[in-house]
Amino acid sequence: MESERTVADASADDVYPVHVPWVAVTIFVVVAFGLAWLVTLPLWFSGGLASPLASILLVVMMFTPAVAALLVVFFVQRPRPASIPRYLGLWPLRPLKRTIWMIVAAVFGSIAIVVAGALLVVALGLATLDLVNFSGFAAQIASLSSKPLPIPIQLLAVLQLVSIPAGALINALFTIGEELGWRGWLLPSLRPLGTWPALVISGAVWGLWHSPVILLGYNFGEPNLLGVALMVGGCVLYGILVGWLRLRTGSIWPSVFAHAAFNAAGGFLLLVSVAGTPVSSPALSPLGWVTWIIMGLVIAALALAGQFGKSGSLSAAAPRRLSRPQK
Repeated sequence: MESERTVADASADDVYPVHVPWVAVTIFVVVAFGLAWLVTLPLWFSGGLASPLASILLVVMMFTPAVAALLVVFFVQRPRPASIPRYLGLWPLRPLKRTIWMIVAAVFGSIAIVVAGALLVVALGLATLDLVNFSGFAAQIASLSSKPLPIPIQLLAVLQLVSIPAGALINALFTIGEELGWRGWLLPSLRPLGTWPALVISGAVWGLWHSPVILLGYNFGEPNLLGVALMVGGCVLYGILVGWLRLRTGSIWPSVFAHAAFNAAGGFLLLVSVAGTPVSSPALSPLGWVTWIIMGLVIAALALAGQFGKSGSLSAAAPRRLSRPQK
């Protein structure tokens, strides 16, 4: 006779599919990509990323994976998951204490990755720090307003640094739009392929989804296939890390806050480097090839520690169970 805990775990595993729902996956990708292009299409005719609409449309674009996920999970995927909130990793938060601590670790871990990537950029001689006058940050402020600063630039820079975790809390309101799609629905749907294929494929899809804005010069200043390839590479590596959080906890929330913290810390190099540093470049961008080295080392450490073999409710046994009996 199974214990109460084993029965509960089995119930959790019953949510996830035995086989990849390829029809639903295909429709999800088509809808997510199609909506992303549709939302950003005005930028292609109104000045690109310099358009006044850019800041709004980039936020709207972030919710297109969530729309695609909800569409397929409610209307396409058959059999429908026995518990949609559990399938998407929204609820329940169990065990609560571990999930909360994983969220905290995810936030500061993502910030550490961005900071370590920026320091490696400096160590490689690709940028120079300015921790006295913060000239890069000062130049950015000057470009936004000609009024004199009410406080010293040094104090403002420190305030920016210490506010990064708080920025992660705000950014989570937007990154939930992406994470609900990529790690909430797509990753567990690809899980029957195995942990590593699911992580790599979901990360590659995530990277390609950015194409409408990458081809406008977003992130790397490379509005071409090189820029798309760089985004795919960065998203695969970072996607493995946030995907591990999803698999390890069975919850989407650590991934949401990790992603939010990464975005909040994205301007760190601009904050501490000399004026004129091309932070939007293949090497210096937070998702550039230098930070790939840091992420690769973290992935290797997790793999050597056997962490990719440990899962929460998305356990290794999950693919052997049916979502719901076919009627």
